[in-house]
Amino acid sequence: MEHLGKTRIEQGGFLLFLALVSLAALVVVLPFLNPLLWATLAAIMFQPLFRWFQAKRPGKDTQAALLTLLVIFIAVIIPALWIGSAVVSEAARLVVAFQQGQINIGDWFEQVFGLLPASLQASLTESGLGDFPALLERAQAFLQASLGLIAQQAIAIGGSVFGFVLAFAIGLYVSFFLIRDGRNIGETVLHALPMERGVADRLAERFIGIVRATIKGSVVVGLVQGALGAITFWIVGIPSVLLLGVIMAIASLLPAIGPAIVWGPAALYLLATGAIWEGVVVLISGVAVIGMADNILRPILVGRDTGIPDWLILITTLGGIALMGLSGIVVGPLVAGLFIAGWSILAEQRDEVEA
Repeated sequence: MEHLGKTRIEQGGFLLFLALVSLAALVVVLPFLNPLLWATLAAIMFQPLFRWFQAKRPGKDTQAALLTLLVIFIAVIIPALWIGSAVVSEAARLVVAFQQGQINIGDWFEQVFGLLPASLQASLTESGLGDFPALLERAQAFLQASLGLIAQQAIAIGGSVFGFVLAFAIGLYVSFFLIRDGRNIGETVLHALPMERGVADRLAERFIGIVRATIKGSVVVGLVQGALGAITFWIVGIPSVLLLGVIMAIASLLPAIGPAIVWGPAALYLLATGAIWEGVVVLISGVAVIGMADNILRPILVGRDTGIPDWLILITTLGGIALMGLSGIVVGPLVAGLFIAGWSILAEQRDEVEA
């Protein structure tokens, strides 16, 4: 009995030590959590490509991993850096235009409001939207603050070039090893987890499934819709098409409305200001091209439902973005999916015990 008690104390002490050293390790890597996260996501998403290179060059895993990393750098990283720099440049120019008074949202809205039918104007006035000067002043201030935030982020990145380059290099370095040794690392982690192996396997499968579904179903579809929107705006002559395209890609994360919150007001403004064919083109493209892209691409790319309700995806995505920035687009739905999966497994185990 005494020996059993001593064993439990020793085991408890070891578990406490393990918890503390794991917490310390998390604190140490916390400054590089984002590049480590994206390295893990890249390793998961491009694992099929790595296996293809592996089959072409058997026994040369290092070369296969380097070739996979080269594809990631050319196909993903370089375009992302180019688009990001162009978007920041457009946002900075718009901020300057707002500050110099070259752009006045109030005049635009007043012009649109004056062209609306009298009955619609009366309805808007009765609903409390008739005080346009105050309303438009707040809208213009919000838009200017949003663009200013983008510019501030660009200045912050530019002011810490060394930190950005270091994080970027760490992300690439870790990606190489996770691509090459990811399956072995995953097997080791699953074996070490203090839970039943069947439960660990199900959670790991759920983890990989949600990551792939989120990136394919949200990020890829969002980029496609943003690109289609930018092309549409370029055709009709709307300025800052890259910035609007990125906003549309982000808006595509919102269920139901999605990119319509960008192309809808643009089409309304064009039609109200007499640009009839431009407004019709934006309207047709928004409904028949941009809107249908989600319905066509998502089933092809995702293949099966993640099992997460749309309202929960919306809340967790916005919450993830608020906590972690861009990484929250994936982390939010991932946490929601693992939360649902964990409680589902617990409910199944309880049902088995009761049966």
